[in-house]
Amino acid sequence: MPPGSHGPVIWWGGWGRGRRKPESGPANSGLTGDPTIEPPQLPEGPKDLRGRWESLKQSVVGTTAALPQVLRLVWEASRPTTIGLFATTAIAGIIPTISVGITLMLTNAVVAGININAFHVPDRVAFATLGVPWLPGPTLTAVQMIVLLAALQFAVFVISALLNTLRNITQQLLQNSVSMRIQLMVMEKAASLDLPFYEDPASYDLLRRAQNDSINRPVLMIATAFGLLQTILTLGTMIVLLFGVSWILGIAVLISPIPAFIADTRYGWRGYNIARWGSRLLRRMTYMVNLVTTDSFAKEVKLFGLGQYFIERYRLIASAFYDSQRSQMVRRYLTGFALGNISTIVTSFTYLYIALQAIAGHLSIGALTAYTQAAVSVQNSIQSILSGFSGMYEHNLYLNNLVELMAKQPSMPVSAEPKPVPQPLRGEIRFENVTFAYPGAENPALTEVSFTIKAGETLAVVGRNGAGKTTLFKLICRLYDPLEGRILIDGVDIRDFEPTELRRQIGAMFQDYVDYQATASENIGLGNVLEITDREAIVSASKQAGSDELIANLPDGYDTALGKWFDAGVNLSGGEWQKVALARAFMREDAKILLLDEPTSALDAQAEYDLFERLRSLTHGRTAVYISHRFSTVRRADRIVFLEHGRLVEEGTHEELMRLGGRYARLFRMQAAAYTGEDIEVLVEDNSSPLAGKYPAAGRAQGAHPEKPGEGAVAAR
Repeated sequence: MPPGSHGPVIWWGGWGRGRRKPESGPANSGLTGDPTIEPPQLPEGPKDLRGRWESLKQSVVGTTAALPQVLRLVWEASRPTTIGLFATTAIAGIIPTISVGITLMLTNAVVAGININAFHVPDRVAFATLGVPWLPGPTLTAVQMIVLLAALQFAVFVISALLNTLRNITQQLLQNSVSMRIQLMVMEKAASLDLPFYEDPASYDLLRRAQNDSINRPVLMIATAFGLLQTILTLGTMIVLLFGVSWILGIAVLISPIPAFIADTRYGWRGYNIARWGSRLLRRMTYMVNLVTTDSFAKEVKLFGLGQYFIERYRLIASAFYDSQRSQMVRRYLTGFALGNISTIVTSFTYLYIALQAIAGHLSIGALTAYTQAAVSVQNSIQSILSGFSGMYEHNLYLNNLVELMAKQPSMPVSAEPKPVPQPLRGEIRFENVTFAYPGAENPALTEVSFTIKAGETLAVVGRNGAGKTTLFKLICRLYDPLEGRILIDGVDIRDFEPTELRRQIGAMFQDYVDYQATASENIGLGNVLEITDREAIVSASKQAGSDELIANLPDGYDTALGKWFDAGVNLSGGEWQKVALARAFMREDAKILLLDEPTSALDAQAEYDLFERLRSLTHGRTAVYISHRFSTVRRADRIVFLEHGRLVEEGTHEELMRLGGRYARLFRMQAAAYTGEDIEVLVEDNSSPLAGKYPAAGRAQGAHPEKPGEGAVAAR
């Protein structure tokens, strides 16, 4: 099946044509406005019989072709349990035939006993006289034979119940194993994909469907396939009995369930489409639940009285989702009921025909009972086979979500023969005419940026919000690749390195750092998983970040749980969490490149001062790059670059940039004015540049600051 396909397209389905891309059009978070989203479109399929037959053939071929892959998945999850499920299912397939045979003999034995008492004939009954002349066995009295056959029937019932129990046990055990395997597959795939994958909202829909909709389907599909084997075994023996009465009757019983099967498969495809469409609504519903039930949002929810509002929005979105499910479900079952009546009519005529044959003396009472059971069993078997295939087809549709996710590949190419990271790494970083735009963005985040960070140098990156500062860090970590230009470390294009090896040389703290619901030790140790249990390394990193005293005062020190999701832990303030995250960045003592994005944004003045007093010694022998809006700390850097609208507009030391009197100097004085009371002229942007139409950011930068001495120049280049 080709990657990204959603199963065979049969005449009653086909959802992809004419549908807009997921999450396209106006933003719809679900917090306001109409809670519904565009429903799936169901284009018309072929109307003629040949077209429908071809489409049905495609669905059969597509479903059966997927079986080996699903069987391999289940087999690898647990071989013994898979064998157990197959064995119990196969053995159960011959039980109904044995039961019908015993019923035949038992009924005839009762009739024989009645005749013995009524006509005073010898009380001798053998298997051969009970409708099975080919079966050898003892000659017993009527009562003894009835007791023996009743005991055998009881044993068959017990064995059947035992087999069903064993099948349920093996299926549940197999389900647990497969569920864990699929979750691991999804996690491994998600971990292997690049950051751009997570920029697309459709990716979250796909992840949710692969985790939730696909997790039970492999076992259900294999259990259904094994059930089909059981049913075929039952059908093969029963059909011989039924055709012995009338071949016309046998054919009628065989084909009567087919209309209901077609309807079930048709609605299975539609149900899959609605479930696929509804995954976006389900994500919004989950988001509303998280807003009301997660501690991260609790303060604002309480303060602004948002709880009831979010609950009402959830009710509206859930109603839209379940309304679509309700109408589909009602149509499906009512159609199944209407077409299922065909089977009921055929069954009634079967009973009537067999009864008339018995009245005419062509069948014994035992044969009447046996053939009636056989007719019901054949019809049920056919229904089970068709509904089983319909179920397999539907399971396969949902499994395509997992197949689609597994087919995703990292978007950033990795060199077939990557160059080794130099050892030891000096840490020189050079940007050469780098231009970058985020997926789907109209404007570039960086435009033709060029500069060099010397090995062992401390560089501060400053600029207004949205200038592209954090983007620099993402590119250095190779979370994205530039659209144009290149980035070199120690003279080697970073695209020539193996990404994992490159990232091992980088210690970083991003502005949106993670608060892990784990112990303080684990929170820091995650910065270097290989040393996550090395308490000495963890304490050393904590001291470098200034979090050692904080952690020492916690109830259990480094073993204290931070956050209260899983254990009776403690909640930290924003500044305290930032210290822990900073310690995580220092865990990689061998990393020659240190990237710190707003490392002191949540720290108090004393903690910030202490950190930057230590920073020069902490970064000795490392190339350090940090982003900060606090110019009192920025001035300590060896060199400063100023970004504006994705362009590098100024570069130099603090003293050089102050003498330049440009953007940096102006913003420095504006911040200092809060303490000195000096009046500073407000910088007004101009959008009159001819570039403003295509790249408004670039236009504003050039229009606001025409290049003249002291303006728009780059110092110390």
